[in-house]
Amino acid sequence: MDYAIVTDSCCNLTEATIDELGIHILPLRFLVDGEEYRSYLKGEVTDLKQFYTMMREGKVIKTSLPNMSESEELVRGLLEKGKDVLFLGFSSALSGTYEAADLLFQQLAPNYPNRRLIAIDTLAASGGQGLLVYHAARLAREGKSLEEVARWVVENRLHLAHWFTVDDLMFLFRGGRVSRTSAWAGTVLNIKPVMHVDDEGRLIPLEKVRGRKKSLNALVKHMEQSAVRPIQEPVFITHGDCLEDAEYVAGQIREKLGVQDVRINYVDPVIGAHSGPGTMALFFLADKR
Repeated sequence: MDYAIVTDSCCNLTEATIDELGIHILPLRFLVDGEEYRSYLKGEVTDLKQFYTMMREGKVIKTSLPNMSESEELVRGLLEKGKDVLFLGFSSALSGTYEAADLLFQQLAPNYPNRRLIAIDTLAASGGQGLLVYHAARLAREGKSLEEVARWVVENRLHLAHWFTVDDLMFLFRGGRVSRTSAWAGTVLNIKPVMHVDDEGRLIPLEKVRGRKKSLNALVKHMEQSAVRPIQEPVFITHGDCLEDAEYVAGQIREKLGVQDVRINYVDPVIGAHSGPGTMALFFLADKR
């Protein structure tokens, strides 16, 4: 195909899927006690279990945007090869990554008048962003044009459902998502929030349940209520070092909805730094978010 699809590391796609579909990744960065790391390195497997262990140990973790010099080098390389570029970015309501890439495209465009550069805010996060990128890449492989794929993403991004729960509310408090009072009360009462990403791309708490198992079942319940073509379409699950819970949810959606293609991966360090160990998330195409 005459164009390349670029996204960022918050898509939480597996290395196998990235290779299979020929997707290019801009890695966001995170710092652990002041030492900088990339959240994605081509051909290298990050020990995410160790990352979550560091979180449990109370390490100080901060996050930042992709290195824009490196991002420019990647995009220029594609343009110099005669490729147009479609960028699908992490929700602008949660990160400045999309705005930074869009600005880069605007700066590069005058130097490449014969090339097309399109940046789209997916209004999505984690496996939701990843699932949108996955479908876009599949359409590209089927021969759809750059404009057709970009149009599909815009028309379908609000049909990409995200359902999350977390095990420790204190991480959401540190990230500014809940108040200290709510975090402490929820911890004492074993309250687990059930959240989703809304149409503006924001992470929003929608309900509260008591107990971990009920929160996992709530994710499945929401999928039962709104999923479209669950048997035919792939479903993504991401987790914050709680594989057993991820496999439980996968088993439930296979049993209750007949889902055949379930792909499980870790929540990346940049998102995980804010949601914490025990994060569980379920992503699928739905009639609405």
